Amino acid sequence: MALIIGLLWGKGAEWTEGLVLPALAVIMTLSLLGISGSAFRSFRSFITHAMAGIAMNYLILGGLLLGLNRLLIHDEALRAGFVLLAAVPPGVAVIPFTLFLRGDRTLSLVGTIGTYLGALIIMPLIAFTFLDLSFLNPLKLFLIMFELILAPLILSRVLTRIGMDSRLEGVKGPITNWSFFLLSYTIVGLNREVILNQPFSLLPVAFIAVASTFLLGWGIEGIGRLFRVPHGRLTSLLLFGTIKNYGLAGGLALALFSKKTSVPATVSAVFMIVYIIWLEFKRGQTQ
Repeated sequence: MALIIGLLWGKGAEWTEGLVLPALAVIMTLSLLGISGSAFRSFRSFITHAMAGIAMNYLILGGLLLGLNRLLIHDEALRAGFVLLAAVPPGVAVIPFTLFLRGDRTLSLVGTIGTYLGALIIMPLIAFTFLDLSFLNPLKLFLIMFELILAPLILSRVLTRIGMDSRLEGVKGPITNWSFFLLSYTIVGLNREVILNQPFSLLPVAFIAVASTFLLGWGIEGIGRLFRVPHGRLTSLLLFGTIKNYGLAGGLALALFSKKTSVPATVSAVFMIVYIIWLEFKRGQTQ
């Protein structure tokens, strides 16, 4: 719905652009409330699950995005968008999708937290390696990382500790949905001219989005079955290997570069939704 409204009435998106980062901070904080403190009790388990999430989301998915970006994308703004997409951690949607698809809940919970903590180091490394530093303000990047990753992690732990997580349960869904609506509307609205007037220029972007979800997911499933990885664990690894935090990537693009830089995140988010629907359909067919 937000995508359609953004395309039809996207001129007002300039007024909502300044709300993107606060909306993302709210989404991150509320999404992380569902992770209990027990995820941190076993250091060995935490490291193991964190490394699994980092390997799938950064080495496999991030590596594919960077490789295809170098081969297929020639527009500098779009290239920067894919670098940001490779640099961000997995979407927090990995956790609810794990429940829907009957994955390994512990692996997804602990792996998500571990990957977000790892992102505090990995994100700047990828950004400074693959982006033009003359257009990137390092201080601004670190401030945004604090606002959108570290601060929500800390705040979510504080709210859970004082028992606010249960009180927010009833409003968490609507607030998150409206925040996502605002984010999607803004990014699509700011890029409506490119989407409507130059759709063929987005074909390489769409191909990378398909390759990083459907094709990569097919490969991960095939290798997992070959090595007889248990279904639950394979499902969680599959989600880590095909889902990025598209909202975070889009917000960083708007804050650090140009509106066109947010296009890869927007297009990829659409294909991710279709891919999750496909996974749910497949699960239903095998039952």
